[in-house]
Amino acid sequence: MAIRVLLVDDQPLLRTGFRMILEAEQDIAVVGEAGDGLQAIDQVRVLQPDVVLMDIRMPRMDGVEATRQITGPGRDGPAKVLVLTTFDLDEYVVEALRAGASGFLLKDAPAAELVQAIRVVAAGEALLAPSITRRLLDKYASHLPSGDEPVPDALNTLTDREVEVLKLVARGLSNAEIAADLFVSETTVKTHVGHVLTKLQLRDRVQAAVYAYESGLVRPGAQ
Repeated sequence: MAIRVLLVDDQPLLRTGFRMILEAEQDIAVVGEAGDGLQAIDQVRVLQPDVVLMDIRMPRMDGVEATRQITGPGRDGPAKVLVLTTFDLDEYVVEALRAGASGFLLKDAPAAELVQAIRVVAAGEALLAPSITRRLLDKYASHLPSGDEPVPDALNTLTDREVEVLKLVARGLSNAEIAADLFVSETTVKTHVGHVLTKLQLRDRVQAAVYAYESGLVRPGAQ
């Protein structure tokens, strides 16, 4: 089964470029396009895509609100949202992640990176590139907790190992990298990640990373 993708961007030329790249792949099918958030919501309802490639700044409704309505509470459709961004719009990316996006990608990313990102998100994983995440968090470090605040009660429900795993997820490490760091199997890491998401009522690894920073569990630049 091909991965069904909906392209959402207010620039037709960019949508055409993305379509050409994605349709060259045998396992990806572009099922529709939208020029703003409202159209995106309608298209998701009709077309049931697996992945929505979502721009942030658009007329009528921006990508953040569209993401919230597509992936928010009570939504049981298959659509995952992959946000397209440039670094001058980073604050909107943070909001999109809080709204339920499964990851973000730079608009000038190489074609191969775009294709791989679609596959990763479609598979149910979160796209959390360490380099991009670090730049985002460093830029907004002054708006994040200092680490001296009281730990949220929800974190007390985690075991010590689950806290370790959450910190590594926040650094952008993959399951394989976390397994190597902790000297455990990838299966064990997946189990721990699943427990963290369930206990903290988070959607995916991206929201877990945001939570880790916002709660003060980890700080930008910390290892």
